[in-house]
Amino acid sequence: MNQPPTHIHTIHGTHSHYGWNNAFPPVATIAPGTVMEFHPQDASGGQLTAHSTLHDLARLDFSKVNPVVGPVYIDGAMPGDVVKVTLLSFAPSGWGWTANIPGFGLLSDQFPDPALQIWKYQPDLALPALYGPGGAVPLKPFCGTIGLAPAEAGLHSVVPPRRVGGNMDIRDLGAGTELYLPVEVAGGLFSVGDTHAAQGDGEVCGTAIESPAVLAARFDLIKNAPLAFPRFTTPGPVSRHLDARGYEVTTGIGPDLFAAARAAVSGMIDLLCKTQHLSAVEAYMLGSVCGDLRISEIVDQPNWVVSFYFPRVVFE
Repeated sequence: MNQPPTHIHTIHGTHSHYGWNNAFPPVATIAPGTVMEFHPQDASGGQLTAHSTLHDLARLDFSKVNPVVGPVYIDGAMPGDVVKVTLLSFAPSGWGWTANIPGFGLLSDQFPDPALQIWKYQPDLALPALYGPGGAVPLKPFCGTIGLAPAEAGLHSVVPPRRVGGNMDIRDLGAGTELYLPVEVAGGLFSVGDTHAAQGDGEVCGTAIESPAVLAARFDLIKNAPLAFPRFTTPGPVSRHLDARGYEVTTGIGPDLFAAARAAVSGMIDLLCKTQHLSAVEAYMLGSVCGDLRISEIVDQPNWVVSFYFPRVVFE
């Protein structure tokens, strides 16, 4: 059910919550067709800033990470319906951070020590964000955490994604994308946060360019349209900003997709250390913000192939 857009509502970072709970009272009730503007905090919940150091990372309170703003009650939404969220625009802040957090990430056993990269970039995204000696990462803002409240009662961690969305970290949920979310509770109870300036598919070190951004989105309601999991439609190419110079690609091959993914990423870290003179943790964090993990083959049993694509444009 689509209706002409009504006036814009604004939801600020003061309306943040930690985790999903269908008992959280809505901060706004809207009609389908309404445009909302969200001002979420960064994934640290404001604990890290453009001037932070490793000392600040060490003091991070993990009970306050990954806050989302909301929830928003969509009038008429009931279980079995679908909320369509059209991501209209992102207004990035001009700064962000990437961290290796001990115990977190695909290769956490190989990188036990903390590391922090503070990024500065032009908010209009006219230029890539600079990284170390010579690296330049093209930017593509999106929201890492976006979803509805689950039907199961109680407080649920915001870290893992769920059937109703959540911390999916899909880099293609950027401007122009239409996201479809299955409703499990009355009103849907939509929340969003964890905005990024850039991320590779896989977010292998556990963080992207975590960057505050203002998001505008329109909400529509599709009645009686059961949906097993979220789906989305992109407005055009999803990697054109990275394709200009081609890719360096490493692979992992074996009977375990997770192990193959680790091998592919490890291979790229070794390659970047040799060719770009980065430290291993620098290469690991850089791969997290612009490298893409792909399942290249999953039918030729007993071994599967995972590939890690690193865009050459970053260093050329």
